[in-house]
Amino acid sequence: MPLPLMPKATAVWLIEKTSLSFEQIADFVGMHPLEVQAIADGEVAQGIVGYDPVQNGQLTREEIARCEGSPDARLRLLETTTPAPKSRGRGARYTPISKRNDRPDAIAFLLRNYPQLSEAQIGKLLGTTKDTIAKVRDRTHWNSANIKPRDPVILGLCSQSDLNAAVTAAGGNPAAPAGLGEDEEAL
Repeated sequence: MPLPLMPKATAVWLIEKTSLSFEQIADFVGMHPLEVQAIADGEVAQGIVGYDPVQNGQLTREEIARCEGSPDARLRLLETTTPAPKSRGRGARYTPISKRNDRPDAIAFLLRNYPQLSEAQIGKLLGTTKDTIAKVRDRTHWNSANIKPRDPVILGLCSQSDLNAAVTAAGGNPAAPAGLGEDEEAL
């Protein structure tokens, strides 16, 4: 069931302006009844201004009156004609300064062990540029003498699930890195 916009502020308004039970309000805004009770007691959401769901087209006065009359009735959100917001991508990935020097090592690891990954996939996974990837690949990186291929998951530059998803998307098997044989050990 879709939730109203600004659920906590909506709960504040419903507590202040209606005689609905805590369970009815909690069910409508997607909170636990104890959290709604804490809002009513003034322990939570002290500075939040109530958000009127009637004025904003999420409820009608008749719907509130119907539910006030019957404690078993539940509020129903009105259908909206406004399109749902599009989910945005993650955006740029931030890497802490302490881990930035590890990025070329992770790039070298991915280039050696997962050659099926494209530069775009590696760049998205590690938050780096295609230029840096090309320099590591061509050994023209300013620090190429000190680059040692190391697993980006162990370095904390990406999660194992993100790496597995990228390898699967590239058409590989995430369980078996391409560069490792049975008798070789991973770094």
